[in-house]
Amino acid sequence: MTGQIIEKNIYLQFNDYMSYLKDVKKSSDNTLQAYERDLTKFMDYARIESIYSFCDVDVDKVTAYKKYLSDSGLSPSSVSRSLSALRSMFQYLIISGECDHNPAREVPNDKYEKKGPQVLNSKEIELLLSQPSTDDIKGIRDKAMLELLYATGIKVTELINLNIVDVNLQLSFIRCGTDSKERFIPLYPIAVKSIQNYLENSRKLLILHKDEPALFVNIAGERMTRQGFWKILKNYAHSAKIHKEITPHTLRHSFAAHLLENGADIHDIQEILGHSDISSTQRYAQFLKNKMKNSYMKYHPRA
Repeated sequence: MTGQIIEKNIYLQFNDYMSYLKDVKKSSDNTLQAYERDLTKFMDYARIESIYSFCDVDVDKVTAYKKYLSDSGLSPSSVSRSLSALRSMFQYLIISGECDHNPAREVPNDKYEKKGPQVLNSKEIELLLSQPSTDDIKGIRDKAMLELLYATGIKVTELINLNIVDVNLQLSFIRCGTDSKERFIPLYPIAVKSIQNYLENSRKLLILHKDEPALFVNIAGERMTRQGFWKILKNYAHSAKIHKEITPHTLRHSFAAHLLENGADIHDIQEILGHSDISSTQRYAQFLKNKMKNSYMKYHPRA
């Protein structure tokens, strides 16, 4: 068997696994992209080390790969995520009968301190939301997107996937998710006003086709992309002189933390965010406890 034929095997295994995640597991686009990114990283390493099949990998090779990732400057959390992707890949190969061992399970993750959610305080939120200019069509659109994110705590993927029919401004709510797992989230008056302004004075000038279903569109008149929104958010964070590391998820974290801080029921927040497990929502409660403890230790005269 020639090296070229064997080498193809690792890519066939990878493609089969990605098809399994997409067609059988019904994984989200974000999950698929994450696995593709992490496993492609391993396959690039495998090419350098002349590893032609996942089944040729043993514990020593995984250990060496882990060291390679660390030496390349990846954080412990990123290395752990890459190893997790490998473990899942090997588990699939075992189930499918191609491999008989999972060497990645024998290589432990390095311990690292998990960071709490990055949250903006109320002043920073107000500063960020005030950045878009409502004197031009792009600013009107951007104001509506930012207000909607903070009003609902939805993910950026959910934001850009919203269609016109998902918004009911008369009753002040949006419909989010799929038919099998949909949720209805209320909007506060300022968000309603911002979206109304966008629909009346901006969107109709931005859309390329009159039958465009997307709620938010880019300057090309087509559905806004994750990358496009990311650039918009980064620019406004820079102009607001907010030095925290801000991602689209920061507004989701801030939404949840501020609701909880102001007395909202944690189960209501869980439902709004779409968390299937309450533990995902409880980390915001832990964040507030840590925040309170830090404040106590900093300001109590006897601390």
